[in-house]
Amino acid sequence: SEIVGCAPYPEQRHMNMETLYEYGSRAGFWRILNLFKSKNLCATVYAVGRAIELNPRAGPAMVDAGFEVASHGYRWIDYQNVDCVTERTHIQKAIEANVKATGSRPVGIYQGKPNKNTRSLIVEEGGFLYDSDSYSDDLPYWTYWCNAEGEIRSHLVIPYTLDCNDMRFAQGLECDRFFAYLKDAFDTLYQEGLTHPKMMTVGLHCRIVGRPARIAALGRFLDYVKNFQDVWICTREQIANHWHKNHPASPPSLKDAHVASNL
Repeated sequence: SEIVGCAPYPEQRHMNMETLYEYGSRAGFWRILNLFKSKNLCATVYAVGRAIELNPRAGPAMVDAGFEVASHGYRWIDYQNVDCVTERTHIQKAIEANVKATGSRPVGIYQGKPNKNTRSLIVEEGGFLYDSDSYSDDLPYWTYWCNAEGEIRSHLVIPYTLDCNDMRFAQGLECDRFFAYLKDAFDTLYQEGLTHPKMMTVGLHCRIVGRPARIAALGRFLDYVKNFQDVWICTREQIANHWHKNHPASPPSLKDAHVASNL
């Protein structure tokens, strides 16, 4: 938040906070989109279903730019104590919103604030190539899920990041320091990748990095990365397709599988 020491008003709307978020949809989104287009780069956008319903110009613009539009749930809420029936309904509504906005269903999902049942509901839905509700590795990995009949399904996880993330601006990691942090992360992973390929994720938010001063640091980082050979700047759907083709799931055993009664 741009508001130092901001606290919620219980059971009341916070109008200043609402307009800070609104900046993302009115200005920040388009600034980020134009930056990537100017550099001929693509990205994955995690779109909240209700948000793209309310901003109908965004869907076609992302498709035209070659972006992947993945699901970020239907509403931005904490699902920790949400029951399976409600969360399942929200997952479906998010898919429907994405189809209406972009013409196709999402193949990736990052619920953001999941609970212990979220991944099994994603696997149950059956149409997702991957989810990103994990921070546990530098590379994608397979998980295995078993239903009550003993049938096992494989499911790909492409981890997300909270360290190479513009939310760090709220912790004083502004502009040059943000660029330096991203550069150090990239340099380390690039060096390691000479022998063992690595993946780097940068998390961005329209309301945060979409501000004029902050996007300058992002632009410098993109230019820096483009100067290197053997670097693939791509969408997470492309990563998922690559992983499915080149690193397919191993035949799982029942002892390695998570058990989910809803599958």
